[in-house]
Amino acid sequence: MRNLKEKLEYYYKFYNKSKIESDPVQFPHRFTNSEDIEVMAFIASIFAYGKIEQIITSLEKFFSISENQPYEFLLNFNEKQKINFNHRLYDSTDIKNLFFIIKYILKKHKSIKRLFLIGYSDNHLNVKQALSEFSKRILSYYEENSLKINHAVKFMFPAPEKGSACKRINLFLRWMVRKDKIDFGLWSEIPKNKLIIPVDTHIARISKRLNFTKRQNVSWKMAEEITENLKKYDPDDPIKYDFSLCHIGMRKRKF
Repeated sequence: MRNLKEKLEYYYKFYNKSKIESDPVQFPHRFTNSEDIEVMAFIASIFAYGKIEQIITSLEKFFSISENQPYEFLLNFNEKQKINFNHRLYDSTDIKNLFFIIKYILKKHKSIKRLFLIGYSDNHLNVKQALSEFSKRILSYYEENSLKINHAVKFMFPAPEKGSACKRINLFLRWMVRKDKIDFGLWSEIPKNKLIIPVDTHIARISKRLNFTKRQNVSWKMAEEITENLKKYDPDDPIKYDFSLCHIGMRKRKF
């Protein structure tokens, strides 16, 4: 255990801010204003699936469309504006509706954090329930505004109780809650040890190899199991290892 702890700490330090050029977290790092960071991080997390090159291309397109002002762009988004890009499962209508819903959230709650904390406080400080409530509320906003809830929208805002690992929302929470040179720590209301690791194929593969999980399929239960095992190495901040483990997997390096 001690040897593995030393390796985890070594790679945590090795994969530092200098490595973010191949990660969607580079986009919120382009800003210093907390409002821009939060909405850019939210967009970046929603687009964070598929090949990293494709993710970066799509986020660069958003960066261009928003004219480097993501908060102002989304707060004042004109639903008549034509959006001419897609990202894998998301077509241009899905993306346009997403921008409108973020505008709706910002107008109604002032920030994405305030919306998330409604469910977090109401559910006795449980991130799983809060995340579920967060997705349900956003989907209800689609219904309120007569926007279609298709497969792409459900993919954007999944439900952990249905088994989803909720990788992208957990990634967004990591960025918002944790504080180091990579993560921003803007949401101090949620303790770091309440977070659940964002599980993708890279995290699943390396976690199986390190015996952090016995499960074969990526799911919420797998994410919980990996998180609990990482708490053996840092009970207060187990998700600190996510960035390094993911990039070891992405670069196909040996641990």
